[in-house]
Amino acid sequence: MTGRIQSHQLPNGLFVSGKLEQPKEQRPPTMAARAMPYTGGDIKKSGELGRMFDISVLDPQGPPPLIVGGNSSGGNSRQMAPPRVSGGSSSNPNSGTVRSGPNSGSVKKTSGPLSQLHPTGLITSGSLGSSGPIGTGSRRSGQLDHQVSNLGSSKAKYGSSVTSLSTDPVRVGFKVSKTVVWAVMIVAAMGLLVGAFLTVAVKKPVVIAAVLAAVVPAVVVLVWNCVWGRKGLVSFIKKYPDAELRGAIDGQFVKVTGVVTCGSIPLESSYQRTPRCVYVSTELYEYKGLGGRSANPKHRCFSWGCRHAERYVSDFYISDFQSGLRALVKAGYGAKVSPFVKPATVVNVTSQNKDLSPSFLKWLSDRNLSADNRVMRLKEGYVKEGSTVSVMGMVRRHDNVLMIVPPAEAVSSGCRWWHCLLPTYADGLIITCDDNQNADVIPV
Repeated sequence: MTGRIQSHQLPNGLFVSGKLEQPKEQRPPTMAARAMPYTGGDIKKSGELGRMFDISVLDPQGPPPLIVGGNSSGGNSRQMAPPRVSGGSSSNPNSGTVRSGPNSGSVKKTSGPLSQLHPTGLITSGSLGSSGPIGTGSRRSGQLDHQVSNLGSSKAKYGSSVTSLSTDPVRVGFKVSKTVVWAVMIVAAMGLLVGAFLTVAVKKPVVIAAVLAAVVPAVVVLVWNCVWGRKGLVSFIKKYPDAELRGAIDGQFVKVTGVVTCGSIPLESSYQRTPRCVYVSTELYEYKGLGGRSANPKHRCFSWGCRHAERYVSDFYISDFQSGLRALVKAGYGAKVSPFVKPATVVNVTSQNKDLSPSFLKWLSDRNLSADNRVMRLKEGYVKEGSTVSVMGMVRRHDNVLMIVPPAEAVSSGCRWWHCLLPTYADGLIITCDDNQNADVIPV
């Protein structure tokens, strides 16, 4: 016995088998009863974003502020009730805000507020001083401690991740032991004494002439090296061949030339406020005449002396021109660095022109430096992001990370007989940069 197959007719007239499916009940879309207001970039009007950063948000539909009654002296004093946090939770102790009691109006914050926040609500990277006065307080990111204590001041303060270099970080010396130097000086002094004695006793000036012929060239060579030793080292660094990072082994001393980019902490020059730099230096020099004031204990008359200096360098990246690889240069955290970057004069105060600009006066006042009838020069140098830089250091490979670290020994130029230059050396990482940076900066 066969059953009857059910069928139904479609709207177009065709008959198909099967039962007619009942149309599902369509539910109206669920929409919020309260429309989202336009914030206009104001973070205090954004409930969700404000709650993320523990910022109190006033509810326009909330109850009016409470008015507390007068005091015992008969005067009326009004006290506004604390604003209600939109969407805040009183039971979650790990995020948002919690109340200290069931009937207490005080709000206790368990996660610190974001004090450095742009008025538009955007969170940007870079130096806080370069973004304008957006707030007060300090900013800390992970293990990096880069903070600016006073945004109104031009003097920046960095943490331990940024290396603060000494007054004269480039210490160029001769690769000659002190024993040899003292031995030569003693022999020269004894030769002069013996020559003078023999000249007086024998009455022949030939002896003293022979002694002078041996001593005078040595003195000339020594003075020549003192004057041209630094320039000879810079010439040696420029002529040193570049190495390819792709084939460099661990522990190899190399020179890498390429474009630099900022690390986790970009620097900013203190006077010109040049942002996103890997190295900055600002130096204040004063001229001392006869009987003038000294800029430092070693300041001699009729010369320029450094009165104040600020030099900072941090970790940065360099992209090799030859191989295209990118290496991390470990110049921060107190590393030994010898920067050969020529600063430019940005302020020149002479005896005829002693009118100081407001920006220079503010720079001096931030550092408690006086400007009373002094002949001064302010020099500033920097290595900006995108500049072409040469770095000399040791290659280190750790967990597939290519790094350039300061070498264990000083870098020596060797003896250059054709230039009458003795071996000179410099400690730590060597950083050189072209004089004209504005023409060589590559946008990155």
